[in-house]
Amino acid sequence: MPTSEHRTQRRIEFHETDMAGIVHFSWFNRYMEEAEHDFYRSIGFDLPLQSFEIGWGLPRVHAECDYHNPARFEDLLDLRLVVEELRERVVTYRIEFSRLDGEHRTPIATGRLVVCCVTRNPEGTELKATAFPRGFRERVRAVVE
Repeated sequence: MPTSEHRTQRRIEFHETDMAGIVHFSWFNRYMEEAEHDFYRSIGFDLPLQSFEIGWGLPRVHAECDYHNPARFEDLLDLRLVVEELRERVVTYRIEFSRLDGEHRTPIATGRLVVCCVTRNPEGTELKATAFPRGFRERVRAVVE
């Protein structure tokens, strides 16, 4: 499958750093989610809070991140989200983090999110994997192709 990308940028805030002045590793999961949500908005899809109201949701079933270089307060990060794989019920995103310094990019981290489409029973107690709704799948596929 050909891959396409979505880019977003964010500046590191002081409260995201540890006592050494380096971004705490736990923030990278938040950054990945921000990139994912920004991607959904870019394809005209307001997802997370409303999805179960329309009958389905997109929980993450796997998240990982490898760290290459530290990120610090005031660094400008470029987050490059790549749709690695789109299947009937699952989409895999790779998120590449780079620090921007003028024209220079320094690799910071590489993350991966695996997201599954689910529905839930009327009581809201059980989730069941299901195919992505056609409109969602078509919008993601349009970015990839």
